[in-house]
Amino acid sequence: MVPTTSKEVFIQGLTLDGKTFRPSDWAERLAGVMGQFRPGGVQPGSHLSYSPWCIPTTMGGVKCVVVNRDLRDHEPMAWDFVMNFAKDNQLQVAEVCLLPDEPRGR
Repeated sequence: MVPTTSKEVFIQGLTLDGKTFRPSDWAERLAGVMGQFRPGGVQPGSHLSYSPWCIPTTMGGVKCVVVNRDLRDHEPMAWDFVMNFAKDNQLQVAEVCLLPDEPRGR
């Protein structure tokens, strides 16, 4: 179980034994499936973008999906689906706290 002190969790494209998870587009596929779960619900054209609660990215050369805890609050079954995907595929999950960018000009 993931602790609840941060706003996001990273599902990393590395298995618990350190192997790269395949297929290589797994993060985009998972985030694509979750695209319908978003603030305000499904709207025309929303199927063409990722949900702000589930975003694929790459960190340090590793594919990841950033999952915002707001997904759990608004769509518990969708949260369970994503977390169970990670568990079933033995993917590394990290609790993160993203810091805002420092204001420019400092």
